[in-house]
Amino acid sequence: MSLPARAACIGAGVIGAGWAARLVLNGVDVTVHDPAPGAERAVREVLANAERAYAKLFGGARPQPGDLRFAGSIADAVAGAELVQESVPERLDLKRRVLAEIDAAASPQVPVASSTSGLLPTHMQEGLAHPQRILVGHPFNPVYLLPLVEVVAGHATAAAIVERARDVYAAIGMQPVRIAKEIDAFVGDRLQEALWREALWLVHDGIATVSDIDDVIRYSFGLRWAQMGVFQVYRTAGGEAGMRHFMAQFGPCLKWPWTKLTEVPELTDAFIDRIAEQSDEQAGDLSIRDLERLRDDNLVAILQALKAQRGGDGWGAGALLKGYETSLQARAPTLPRRPGEPLRLVDTVVDPTWLDYNGHMTEHRYVQVFSDATDALLRLVGVDADYVAGGHSYYTVETHVMHRAEVHGGEPLRTETRVLAADDKRLHLFHRLVHGAQGHELASSEQMLLHVDASAGRACPAPEHVQAALGELVAQHAALPVPPAVGRHVGMRP
Repeated sequence: MSLPARAACIGAGVIGAGWAARLVLNGVDVTVHDPAPGAERAVREVLANAERAYAKLFGGARPQPGDLRFAGSIADAVAGAELVQESVPERLDLKRRVLAEIDAAASPQVPVASSTSGLLPTHMQEGLAHPQRILVGHPFNPVYLLPLVEVVAGHATAAAIVERARDVYAAIGMQPVRIAKEIDAFVGDRLQEALWREALWLVHDGIATVSDIDDVIRYSFGLRWAQMGVFQVYRTAGGEAGMRHFMAQFGPCLKWPWTKLTEVPELTDAFIDRIAEQSDEQAGDLSIRDLERLRDDNLVAILQALKAQRGGDGWGAGALLKGYETSLQARAPTLPRRPGEPLRLVDTVVDPTWLDYNGHMTEHRYVQVFSDATDALLRLVGVDADYVAGGHSYYTVETHVMHRAEVHGGEPLRTETRVLAADDKRLHLFHRLVHGAQGHELASSEQMLLHVDASAGRACPAPEHVQAALGELVAQHAALPVPPAVGRHVGMRP
């Protein structure tokens, strides 16, 4: 997998802004073009939401964000780009005009992907000088959190372009699914449309309200779909006999006229008003931005829960997230960015699930954040996943946490780490937890770690390259004043 250094996003609506956010937060420099008034404001608001979500999702395992720039023309935006993602409104005539401008200005070998929800790439390729580099990369909203992207080639699309696009999407943490044949609306939207048509009929016929239908989905099969999809859910519903039994038992009902999948209720003004009024009532006082943040928080929680399954190897989207985090860790810098200063290894925010009954961050979450900082430091000196898989690691043998101030939900946090001392087996660390916006200290942690041979279950010397890297950090931090909390113990003053 390889990241582009630069990308262009043409069109800055919900999807285009989501692409820009995902790319920027993966360290890619992005140039956006959209002539609509307020486009830059909207993109920066989406980026702020994405940064908030990524801080909760990844903690310290994040690359330095790329630069975000806005261009006044398509030609300016695509100059030097290694990927162009087009996300203009769903009109074939408009997309052809925009793609023609992109095609004339971008380097011929650069993939140009359309975010279209259903237009065929072959139709969009017509009349272009370089149709072989046009394809569909259809994401799902929010693009910066949902990993699926449907990759669809047109008749003229080169196989190498498809593979390059898939490679880029995988490098930014997505799951590219190659759709084997061109088909209107591809796969995801066809499945969604079937449910959407039936939902409209249920509201139209007065059987259920907008809120009722959403409740039916989110309290039942929606939870199953989030982690098993359709076929695997039905396989388990067949019991020990599996899918064959399920098909034999429930297959005949497919012939019953339960649904109205090929018909659409007439979207009269009165019907649209009814849906809009019910939707307004359902949302209550929550704004669109409120709903977006709530959606993002829920998605982060679901992804993290899926990542914790199967002994930490993850399941479904959680397994993808696990692999993505590993790739982010591998891309972490190998040297401190500000030699001679404490290392800033973790930037995160306080998730609401971290709070105790007092509304403050609970104790074990402090230890978690400090442990994340320690893990980031170890990766910095070469003790990464491959190193641990080889049978050696550092084990924490002592931790002393001091709490300085209350920490509330949603507050930004960062860590500042110092290497106090290190020898062939021991590592002495000191972390400060600092308010990300105000800069004051919230807590500190002093840790002692031992280098161990995991298979033998005993301490052993670290290899020379690890000792050398730690020694360099010790030397860089030696001139800093010793924190007053170092060496403190728990106990009453005499």
